[in-house]
Amino acid sequence: MLPDESFECPRRFLISDLCFQLESYLTRDQISEVYSAYLFSAEVHEGQQRRSGEPYIYHPLAVARILANMRMDHKCLMAAILHDVIEDTATAKEQLAELFDQEIAELVDGVSKLNQMDFESRAEAQAASFRKMLLAMTRDIRVILIKLADRLHNMRTLGVMSPSKRRRISRETLDIYAPIANRLGINSLRLELEQLGFSHYWPWRHFILAKAVAQVRRHQHEVVENVATAIRNRLAQEQIVAEVSGREKHLYSIYLKMRDKAKSFRDLVDVFAFRVIVESVDDCYRVLGQVHNLYKPVPGRFKDYIAIPKSNGYQSLHTVLFGPHGVPIEIQIRTHDMNRIAESGIASHWLYKNSGERESTPVLAGDWLQNLLEMQRQSGDSQEFLEHVKIDLFPDEVYVFTPKGEIMVLPRGATVVDFAYAIHSDIGNTCVAARIDRRLAPLRTILHSGQTVEIINATGATPNAAWLNFTVTGKARANVRGYLKKLQDREAEALGRRMINAELANNGLMIEEIDTEHLNSYLAESGLMTLERLLIDVGLGNRLPLLVARRLAGVHLEETLGDPEQRDQRPAAHLAILGTEGMVVNLARCCRPIPGDQVVGLFNPGKGLVVHRAICRNLGDYQTKRTDWLDVVWAAEPRGEFATLIRVEINNRRGTLATLAAAIAESGSNIENVQTRDRDGLNSTLEFLVTVNHRDHLARVIRRLRQIPLVLQITRVTQ
Repeated sequence: MLPDESFECPRRFLISDLCFQLESYLTRDQISEVYSAYLFSAEVHEGQQRRSGEPYIYHPLAVARILANMRMDHKCLMAAILHDVIEDTATAKEQLAELFDQEIAELVDGVSKLNQMDFESRAEAQAASFRKMLLAMTRDIRVILIKLADRLHNMRTLGVMSPSKRRRISRETLDIYAPIANRLGINSLRLELEQLGFSHYWPWRHFILAKAVAQVRRHQHEVVENVATAIRNRLAQEQIVAEVSGREKHLYSIYLKMRDKAKSFRDLVDVFAFRVIVESVDDCYRVLGQVHNLYKPVPGRFKDYIAIPKSNGYQSLHTVLFGPHGVPIEIQIRTHDMNRIAESGIASHWLYKNSGERESTPVLAGDWLQNLLEMQRQSGDSQEFLEHVKIDLFPDEVYVFTPKGEIMVLPRGATVVDFAYAIHSDIGNTCVAARIDRRLAPLRTILHSGQTVEIINATGATPNAAWLNFTVTGKARANVRGYLKKLQDREAEALGRRMINAELANNGLMIEEIDTEHLNSYLAESGLMTLERLLIDVGLGNRLPLLVARRLAGVHLEETLGDPEQRDQRPAAHLAILGTEGMVVNLARCCRPIPGDQVVGLFNPGKGLVVHRAICRNLGDYQTKRTDWLDVVWAAEPRGEFATLIRVEINNRRGTLATLAAAIAESGSNIENVQTRDRDGLNSTLEFLVTVNHRDHLARVIRRLRQIPLVLQITRVTQ
């Protein structure tokens, strides 16, 4: 059984417990209003149950308790208790405004819209829901605080859900809600959300890592106590009042460092962590000096977040020291106020004036909320707004959705192919296009946060070498390269067999007829393990088929290359070219041969055979180097289309290009590229890269173009 499959329902938290807790900081009248909200919520939720079987009202009460621990105001607590009544009951927003007040109704309405975030819906609906949530948050930050508390309690009770739903909700928590809590500086919420998300999304990893950390902690207990005592004694000597404690390392943080930085468990758990809390900022820097005198600091590992706070308001001094026996020691130094902000973030700034009105916007979140409003004004639609916010929350990553609402995390700059391989290798191997937000898009399209991507696959489709030009993830690139390597080997083996057989035919042999003992002897002499490896080497041009064939036939090299007259008298051995052999047979770009042309094959080591027209100037005096070329002919029925270049000189008139393009299309040919070169004001030269099936097809295209009166001259281009 997986470590998270046993579920124990937590102790029920009653309204009496909440009221008792609120007595520590709310007035009696405010507590009475919270109680009235409970009575209404309990009435409208009557008969509803959670998956665990307990009455539904226990969930809103638990959410209110989380917010009470953050010492939120009574209206926030009332909205927390009422947060599901609009969505899950027949209660309307107007009814809440009438029974309580407009402020509470707006809070509940904002949270209700937030609960409608459906990660299984279309991208537009997801973006719109997210946009509404964040805009509601800019108007009243308590909306997101209620939602975070709601998500936290759901995560605490997630064990009753099915494994698939646990993973989906945990993924959302790790990708959306924990980063938002971090952005708002609510560290206590973030840590618990990450811990619960980790334990439910990767239960075995969490279980094994927790067990390993607990085992190490038992051995480290004495060392931790000795270091803490040494720090306390040194600070006491300097009359600095401070609280010194060992700091628990966060399991999810350990896991991320192990995964992202490729570090071993031992590299991370051997770092001891301590926190020193003092009265003033001046004391922080005094403590820093003392611990640096006590233990030597590690160069480059000091960070001053007091002078330069993090964007979420976090302040502290961080330093790493060489402790006893050279063991690294991490120390965080902060004041009590800084510690409160580090744990509660924006909630620690929920200040009230004497009149009872709250501060309009907590200072901590002001800048970020202002940025959200600016992005809202500048964004054309919800999708664009979502993209901006995602980038703000996750600056180094792209978060996109599958059609089922699963969030896929990809590096910035990732394309559709990266996304396809992130889902599954088979999906990546057979992808041909995609729908991004329901619109067709090519495979090289770069993805942006918030988009919903649907991969279009085709039976028989295969990876393309061009994908390596735009894929960025290691998984995608490794899969493409692996497939192409296997494909190249298969094609090279087939070509190598054909080339050797073509040479052996001069002696009336086939490779299948070679004596096994003789073949094995040659393979051992050549340092090859198998016949397949020999054929691949020949197909890739690493071994010359003429020499291999003669050795296999038992004819000495001197006899093979000796007398030119004897060599010229032997029967011609021709390799038939279909034009669709793949990566190991390439048609030269310099002369662009097509079926019907007289051709010659030249060996290109590591790449195979390059087919040229016999009149190509790049061949040079190839006949003097017999081992470098192979007699090739076109097969009786070549398959596919072949590109060739034609140059057309015309009178320069408006619409001529369109007329020529139409004529080429009428001849059954496609134009892959066209370039215009002006000769003078009257005449122009156009170069068309067209696809044809053979020379007769090319001739039909040329005849059709010559029928156009404006055409002066047509030539086939051979560089």
